[in-house]
Amino acid sequence: MINSNSNALGIVFPNTYDAMIPSLTNVRLMASIPFASRYRMVDFILSSMSSCGIDNIAVMVNRNYHSLTDHLGSGREWDLVRKNGGLHIFPPYANNTAGSKPYTGRVSAIAGILDWLRRQKEQYVVISDANIAATFNFNKLLEAHQATGADVTIVYKKQEIPGEVLANMDHSKGFYYTLTQENGRVKNIYVNPKTEGVQNFSMNCYCISRQLLIDEINTAFVRGQEYFERDILLPQLGRLNVQAYEFQGYAARIMGLKSYYDESMKLLKDENLDALFANGPVYTKIRDDNPTRYIEGAIAKNVMVADGCVIEGDIEDSILFRGVVVEKGAKVKNCVLMQDTIVKAGADIEYVISDKDVTFTPYKEVKGTDSFPVYVAKGQTV
Repeated sequence: MINSNSNALGIVFPNTYDAMIPSLTNVRLMASIPFASRYRMVDFILSSMSSCGIDNIAVMVNRNYHSLTDHLGSGREWDLVRKNGGLHIFPPYANNTAGSKPYTGRVSAIAGILDWLRRQKEQYVVISDANIAATFNFNKLLEAHQATGADVTIVYKKQEIPGEVLANMDHSKGFYYTLTQENGRVKNIYVNPKTEGVQNFSMNCYCISRQLLIDEINTAFVRGQEYFERDILLPQLGRLNVQAYEFQGYAARIMGLKSYYDESMKLLKDENLDALFANGPVYTKIRDDNPTRYIEGAIAKNVMVADGCVIEGDIEDSILFRGVVVEKGAKVKNCVLMQDTIVKAGADIEYVISDKDVTFTPYKEVKGTDSFPVYVAKGQTV
């Protein structure tokens, strides 16, 4: 990775939408959720930034961030070990007033790093969440931002709002946004709309000049405002030149347990897997494991299997993360099994999402449905 873009820095928010998927974020944050058999969600945004030469990145953690800091380490896997710039993990912001709490929105989070922002040299800032798995060419975004003379550029994708979001989303779980545009300029931003059909669905990814971001955050924070989109952009659409940028690549958006399962299973189709990695490589923390072993008599059909697994039984239409063991006589179908899951001899599981270090005991039968997969929490024995 020798590409260099010294004109932009990145800010990543890894906790957004944690409340939408509490089963998986009980012991981790959204950015740490395992995806695509060997990656974490944060790998996709960090790899995209790094591959585009954005090598000065701030990660604004809020809660449950120990697994993320362990995964990221010094940032070596993403080529983010630098004397100048590199990876910066900022702990939850809280001011010194009595009763203060960690941030709830981007405004107070970024307000906590304004001194750091002022010291940086880059002209632009790229802000993103970590709930979307995609390989993104941020250089094209920066070029579009400069060409249109925008104050802010919002990235969106044409897609339907997931049904689980329409049914369950409320303000206590956060906000999602759709937008309308005219000749590329954003005319309106809708907060938590319930509109069905294909929408201009914001990817919560923005490009803005560093100085404008500092000025807007300063003003909003003094006024007690919290949310960048709702409190800064929406009221100023007439004053600020807010442009829309359509992302046309493959994107897996995680906004609930059902969407996590659905987006995972889509990767069993070659065209989706190829599209996900079409715009560049994705880097992750290295775990030095042996290649997966398929013992004589094992059957594997349409599966994605990471390294370190041992397969003696039957697996079909499933995704297995590192270190999964499927013993002789066990059957696994339509499942997502996370790291070091063990399926004992004779067990039969279908439509199951197992977290790390789960054990299915001999001859146990666990079956969910396509519309309601069974989730087994980390470290449980079933």
